[in-house]
Amino acid sequence: MTLDLFDKFDPILKDYNSLPDGAANPFTVSMEKVLSPTTAIINGRETILAGTNNYMGMTFNAECIAAAQEALSTQGTGTTGSRVLNGTYNSHKQLETTLKEFYGTDHAIVFSTGYQANLGVISTLAGPKDYVVIDADSHASIYDGCAMGNATVVRFKHNNPENLDKRLTRIRRDDPEAGILVVLEGVYSMLGDQAPLKELTRISKDHKAYVLVDEAHSIGVFGETGRGVAQEQGVEDQVDFIIGTFSKSVGTIGGYCVSNHPKFEALRLVCRPYIFTASLPPSVVASATKALELIASTNLRSKLLDNSRKLNKGLKSIGFTMGTTGESPIAAIIVDDQNTAIAFWGEMLKEGVYVNLALPPATPNRLNLMRCSLSAAHTFEQIDFMLEKFELVGKKLGLIQEVSARATA
Repeated sequence: MTLDLFDKFDPILKDYNSLPDGAANPFTVSMEKVLSPTTAIINGRETILAGTNNYMGMTFNAECIAAAQEALSTQGTGTTGSRVLNGTYNSHKQLETTLKEFYGTDHAIVFSTGYQANLGVISTLAGPKDYVVIDADSHASIYDGCAMGNATVVRFKHNNPENLDKRLTRIRRDDPEAGILVVLEGVYSMLGDQAPLKELTRISKDHKAYVLVDEAHSIGVFGETGRGVAQEQGVEDQVDFIIGTFSKSVGTIGGYCVSNHPKFEALRLVCRPYIFTASLPPSVVASATKALELIASTNLRSKLLDNSRKLNKGLKSIGFTMGTTGESPIAAIIVDDQNTAIAFWGEMLKEGVYVNLALPPATPNRLNLMRCSLSAAHTFEQIDFMLEKFELVGKKLGLIQEVSARATA
């Protein structure tokens, strides 16, 4: 008997089919109309968006919209080709120049998504005789970049400098001349925790390894000029490659890598996800360029972090078990039972708050999470509303036993 190619997905389909139907299913919900960076119509009612990664609120920025509209009217809807064919316009080169100026680097290359940036750079840099050393909690795009390449992949314990040192010591002992790429993230997306980049980069350099940092969730959020955790911790000179995305703080879609390596431009000749993918539409390029200029020249970071402190402090004071550690625009509530987590998500949506339901295997340590990601565009009044609904639903589901005095700072 021939097996169905879909048979291997039966356990996943079983879990999916056990979910509630219709509006209570987190995998089928849609936004009927987006009103602003922080509100949308969902299931016919106005809902606060507390899980969009729209950290700077750039999706409705008037200057970004105007730039996109002008590019759309003068350059059309798309390039219909890759960067190495007909898909490089002057605006693509200008975006790369803006990235170089933003980061103070010699080189920048733009990809069509942030996922492809990790996929392309990691799989291209590390070859059959090399090693890629990654944090155990790395994003799927990092794992997939490793899978696409032919390097030996070694994992170390999450944010654990001692374990990284142990792994690198063993590699250097067994293969003294090996090329090594250590891949880190500035902020990890599920729990919002920062990497101890100062220690991790020092250890990597001690073992003569290259360092790549994915700053997807930290561009615009951390650092004096919003360049991310590497800038915040003062280790930019120790980082060889920085990967980023336009789909969060920049408010559109796309990805990039910046570097000072003198041979960096070789990636344009050998990186398959760059060579064989159609380039970004001119409207996206224009809005990303404008957003980067605004992030560099404005201080939305302080407002975002004020919002983050208020939400995280409020959720802790209510009595939730928090997975979030440190200062981050991400707030993650740990829910022991998966069915309760799903119910929690549905009840919050009924109350007018959209958050992210994050379940294994996408989460570290198989945690069930109610994950919020705030924006500089959120008001304190909106955060108070979120906290009120979190407390109401938490009590209803038995996740908190008493009404706590909620922080208002």
